[in-house]
Amino acid sequence: HQNDSCSWQLLSKIPRDMVMILEYISGGELFERVVADDFTLTEKDCILFTRQICEGVAYMHSQNVVHLDLKPENIMCHTRTSHEIKIIDFGLAQRLNPEHPIRVLFGTPEFIPPEIINYEPIGVESDMWSLGVICYVLLSGLSPFMGDTDSETFANITRADYDFEDEAFNTVSQNARDFIAALLIKRKEDRMSAEQCLKHVWLDPETHQETVVLSTDKLKKFIIRRKWQKTGNAIRALGRMATLSASRRNSSNSNPNTPRPSLSGNSVPKMSSLNEEESATAANDTND
Repeated sequence: HQNDSCSWQLLSKIPRDMVMILEYISGGELFERVVADDFTLTEKDCILFTRQICEGVAYMHSQNVVHLDLKPENIMCHTRTSHEIKIIDFGLAQRLNPEHPIRVLFGTPEFIPPEIINYEPIGVESDMWSLGVICYVLLSGLSPFMGDTDSETFANITRADYDFEDEAFNTVSQNARDFIAALLIKRKEDRMSAEQCLKHVWLDPETHQETVVLSTDKLKKFIIRRKWQKTGNAIRALGRMATLSASRRNSSNSNPNTPRPSLSGNSVPKMSSLNEEESATAANDTND
């Protein structure tokens, strides 16, 4: 689909070599684009972007594929000047089979739905919750469920505890709020599907679309916080690897006959199933 990133794999004549050809997407992350100095964000722009996300998600779901990691970093602009978006990173995607329910414990804390936290069967509806969070952030710059810790964030998600009380929503239309509210529903079966989203009045091209300029100040803070979290995650990962390496060296030195452990299989300590990507270092700044 035109809104889903494409990749092709070509096997060379040398058995151990593989060449992967990927679609070139040069526009950068959507959120980075809309906060740029040369971009003026309006609700009309948000509608255009959201409609494309829904079209890409609708196609995925028609193929019984659920993405499971929809978040701002995985929504890219095709070029620096176009409004065309691409959904990327299908590393956590699952193909659904009605006869074999799937339960998972992974995702990005601010964007995962209640059923993942509760270890209940997922479905295409799980992506729709994440879409609701993305829309909320895009329109307001606020994270609807962000707590001071991951545990608090998860508690807010499982209660579907959010509101539109912040002043950032003063310039957001009621149709947009209704759209988000129809996605951020605890019981997944009650959420709008991607196809239903495309028929919602907010995304209807015939509906009057607001051109009021939306402030991106809070969205800029949100992006900065996310970058700091990524840096923290990388540092923690390096720390884990250093600790693991030191442990192996000590083990080998204490018993020279002990086989050197492999980096594969069960020898690698299991990371947290639910990404630790959301330490709330700058949460207060984002939700000011």
